[in-house]
Amino acid sequence: MSETKAKILVIDDEPDIVELLSMSLESMGMEPAGAGSVREGRQLIESFTPDMCLTDLRLPDGDGLEIVKYIAENHPDMPVAVISAHGNMELAIECLKAGAFDFLTKPVNLENLKNVVSGALKIATHPATQDKRTRTILLGDSEQMCRIRGLIPKLARSQAPVYISGESGTGKEMIARLIHQKGPRADQPFIPVNCGAIPDELMESEFFGHKKGSFTGAVADKAGLFQAADGGTLFLDEVADLPLHMQTKLLRVIQEKAVKPIGAEREIPVDVRILSATHKNLAELVEKDKFRQDLFYRINVIDITAPPLRQRDGDLPILIEYFLRQIAESMGEPVAKLTPAAREMLLQHSYPGNIRELQNILERATTLCVDNVIDADDLSLTSAASTANQKITSRLENETLEEYLARMEKDAILAALEKTRFNRTAAAKELGVTFRALRYKLEKLEIDLD
Repeated sequence: MSETKAKILVIDDEPDIVELLSMSLESMGMEPAGAGSVREGRQLIESFTPDMCLTDLRLPDGDGLEIVKYIAENHPDMPVAVISAHGNMELAIECLKAGAFDFLTKPVNLENLKNVVSGALKIATHPATQDKRTRTILLGDSEQMCRIRGLIPKLARSQAPVYISGESGTGKEMIARLIHQKGPRADQPFIPVNCGAIPDELMESEFFGHKKGSFTGAVADKAGLFQAADGGTLFLDEVADLPLHMQTKLLRVIQEKAVKPIGAEREIPVDVRILSATHKNLAELVEKDKFRQDLFYRINVIDITAPPLRQRDGDLPILIEYFLRQIAESMGEPVAKLTPAAREMLLQHSYPGNIRELQNILERATTLCVDNVIDADDLSLTSAASTANQKITSRLENETLEEYLARMEKDAILAALEKTRFNRTAAAKELGVTFRALRYKLEKLEIDLD
């Protein structure tokens, strides 16, 4: 398409809109064609053979969903974007689920139109291929991991929001990065943000930016995370921790594709794909009115689950060998050997902390082992539940259950802080809690870091 003009089909029953979009596309160096119905749109898809299709949702003889499904069945490599009025967002989401590349809201912002069309044409120029290197990044031969690896190229082709659920330590951010790297935004920024690590009072400024003098301490203009991710992907980790007022603002940004920095007079268009994740049950939080239902449906257009390690049959030996090699390379040492007892203990452990826990266990064991041989004692794992019960019982003889649990909690927090060099944000992530929760625990347990 470097010498030939890209052909864009516009389907809308309002001739003025078709004309306006066609003029805009021509100014972008495209060759547009217009249709006013589902039937006419199907005919032009076959005769005009467009590189991309833009379709309105409401048409006189059907709706845009029919166009999306027709293209998905007959021309799966042709990107299609839907044009939605504000009252049609539910149907727009259905179109995204059915395979639409992206959506635009009326009145169509010309900057957003340019971003959507250019992104779609990148996809049309480079059809999806299964990248075998994904297998060396997202390790495992279990059915769950094979399914996820197969999904990633398909998810990468769309601009629809993806919601990644799963327990802490299951590799949700790695999945998000791969979706970004396999798509048309790969050469643009991937910005991860832990939603639970930003204090409430700074959240709006962090996400949307601010203008100089807009509040006390705003000594200069500051771009927000959405602007930093412009053209690329914004990964909202622990999205369940967003307070309700920020959920409302986030929903508007996703729908309008624009942000308004604090103190600014006008909104700024942004071209950002949203990927989100949390270890919490968002559906339950919606039922309890702790998470907005409309935002849940908007970010949960496509969902994918990162399985816990205990459910990934056969993957554990592969991961053990991978991490041992990785640790050896980072230390400049030969790969450590596991005794049969150590290997058996690793295979029997339940890994409540999932892949992150396995990696930490092997790093610690490699450091503690003698002659580069890891024995069961080097793993620092409890071999049986009865042993743990005996230790707890003996300790409870000298302290109450409440005192014992508080001490265990304090030890875990101090260990995480020491591991992260007393970086509170990183420690909170290591513990699987929000920054605010960690701050509360530090005060409650009288842990003074100042």
